[in-house]
Amino acid sequence: MASLRIAVAGAGLIGRRHMELIAASPACMLAAIVDPAPAATAMAQISGVPHHTSLASLLAGPHPDGVIIATPNHLHVANALECIAAGVPALIEKPVAHTMEEGLRLARAASQTRVPLLVGHHRTHSSLMRTARDVVQSGVLGPLVAVMGSALFYKPDNYFDEAPWRREAGGGPILINLIHEIGNLRSLCGEIVAVQALTSNATRRHAVEDTVAIGFRFANGALGTFMLSDTAASARSWEQTAQENKTYATYPDEDCYTIAGTRGCLAVPTMRIKRYDHDEDRSWWKPMRADTAAVTRDDPLERQLDHFCAVIRGETAPLVTVRDGLQNLRVIDAIALAASSGRSIDIDPASAESGAT
Repeated sequence: MASLRIAVAGAGLIGRRHMELIAASPACMLAAIVDPAPAATAMAQISGVPHHTSLASLLAGPHPDGVIIATPNHLHVANALECIAAGVPALIEKPVAHTMEEGLRLARAASQTRVPLLVGHHRTHSSLMRTARDVVQSGVLGPLVAVMGSALFYKPDNYFDEAPWRREAGGGPILINLIHEIGNLRSLCGEIVAVQALTSNATRRHAVEDTVAIGFRFANGALGTFMLSDTAASARSWEQTAQENKTYATYPDEDCYTIAGTRGCLAVPTMRIKRYDHDEDRSWWKPMRADTAAVTRDDPLERQLDHFCAVIRGETAPLVTVRDGLQNLRVIDAIALAASSGRSIDIDPASAESGAT
């Protein structure tokens, strides 16, 4: 089978990672690099591919088989619409859009075309997440009751010095980090139908939050809590526990999620399960059986690229659609509103299917 020709738009950190994965994949090859920055010219020369300063320039010539959109967030929708108009499948890095209005515009356009669009919530492709979903869906935990999650980590001072906008509104962990967690929680526990939130900037004293406490209600009746902070000296985050991204220090004895049902509970990502064998044995005075679900660890970005190639070839439908990406953004917006207003914010679960406001 001939290698698919995939162009990468955006030569930043994540764009360069996509290029590395394409170069290592037997299923595809790098077709071009799209980025107006002068440094992208040298990258293209090293890679031996054409360099374009705009997506329009790329699409004016022979089309690649697919495009990975890793441009700044505010360009995601415009770039995706260009790909739709050219009939070229696209993988759109998260967030799918920088505003709900723009996201809805893309969702409407996507519903009117047969051009496949995959949104880059790469953790969905994680083998750890697949195992956790299998455990939850098997029923061994019983009907879900509660989920506790955390993304507690410490970003060093130079993280903010290198990009001062991270100290301002929109630069905090709600918009930068939390959208990954929302995708995970929806995948594991179902649709989120209401949120409450408290924020604080008491530690860093920046204009944006550094710590957030969140409450969730899920469509199935389960409740959830989540602690988020980029100033907490803790290892209880996905990056530090999943062992998927080797650039982070990892702690294999730590977990970042606990999912509890009426018969048992699952800790993620260690996949430790505690459960009662029989309903009549359920009591906090009686011991639970302890098991560990077998897992394999691989690079979810690599698996995502394999999936994108299958989508391009028409072998499968996108695992993460524009509407999925939009619903993650909708929950993020609701959390920000809940924090600023002090109110509980309802989210229509039907919006995940309809794309409605």
